[in-house]
Amino acid sequence: MTGRNLSGTNLERAGDHNQRVTLHAIRVAGPVTRPDLASMTGLTSAAIANITRRLLRQRLILEAGTTRGARGQPATRLVINPDCCYSMGLNIDRDHITLVVVDFKGRVRARASRESKFALPRTVQNFFRQSAEALLAKAGIEPTKLVGVGIALPDDIQRPELPEQPPEYALWSSVAVDRLLAGALPVLAAAPIFVENDAAAAAMGEMQFGLGQRYQSFFYVLLTAALGGGLVVDGHYFRGATGRSGEIGLLPWRDATGKACELQGVVSLSALYGRLATQGFRVASPRGLLQLDAPARSIFDAWIDTAVDALESALVAINCLLNPEAILIGGRLPGALVDRLAARLNERMRARESALPAIAPIARAALADDAPAVGAAILPFSERFLPTRFALMNTTGEL
Repeated sequence: MTGRNLSGTNLERAGDHNQRVTLHAIRVAGPVTRPDLASMTGLTSAAIANITRRLLRQRLILEAGTTRGARGQPATRLVINPDCCYSMGLNIDRDHITLVVVDFKGRVRARASRESKFALPRTVQNFFRQSAEALLAKAGIEPTKLVGVGIALPDDIQRPELPEQPPEYALWSSVAVDRLLAGALPVLAAAPIFVENDAAAAAMGEMQFGLGQRYQSFFYVLLTAALGGGLVVDGHYFRGATGRSGEIGLLPWRDATGKACELQGVVSLSALYGRLATQGFRVASPRGLLQLDAPARSIFDAWIDTAVDALESALVAINCLLNPEAILIGGRLPGALVDRLAARLNERMRARESALPAIAPIARAALADDAPAVGAAILPFSERFLPTRFALMNTTGEL
């Protein structure tokens, strides 16, 4: 945690920003005292006292006992109230649909997932309708405590012509996803819906609730049925001029024979499953990759070799052009296999160390599992409670 990430301001009309920064500091560092918060945020003791009083009144934070220092009165410790509010996150992809319910600390309280190849809009709508209310009941959550629903899906989800992709999948190009879910359940009628690119949602979730607490600038690689990426710079998600930054999967690549393809045509679960299928090994879900027999594991090992070769130039470019603190890999590839891929990529980058100005370590993201769904669920929290680069543009006055 650094001052850059938790910097408040004493400017007039900045109450919203200061409250968001203080709440973020409590979430990251709690249990934490008011003097600690003043030191972390740069706000005055009086400002911290006023803000924490409001947060306690709103039940966004709780008192968690006291701590006794070397001198003076015991200081009250403050923590986030995980049950103050909840959010739902839906991830729609070419090989699955996943819905999660997340509390205010970013913990998944309930989850439903279906392996579904190229699910059409009506299938997604029915899945959401059948799962949402059941998950809330399972977690014992009142629907009135939902602050919103986030949806994460690939931009132009119908665009790549992946193996077995049916012609009717092009229907997604004409669907407004937020309208698809709006009104699907009466209990969610008042909850706002946010839509985001899947890799962007995963990177934003990592920024707010994962390794973003350690790294202010990182590149997020999302390995799913295709391949995506997201860029966080100085604690803020960077979208680019048209909102399409981080599109690592669309980079061109040529194999040893000179055959050209997009990078995601090699580094993706679709590519891996295809390679296994050509040798007679059918894998129904990412979990099946952990149960491969010896011949199939040799095919996976060969895919790792190819993936490292294919990603090398892209990672060199990321290091040279962006100079991130870390490159994080998330997505549906099981964690143990992500670790293997990251280790091989680190070896390859170290071999280039003398020729590059800097090399960022490559590691598995903290929110690797269900990252887009969890990231989507965090979108409503970000809109209402978490610090953003636009908070100081608010001119509505203090809360």
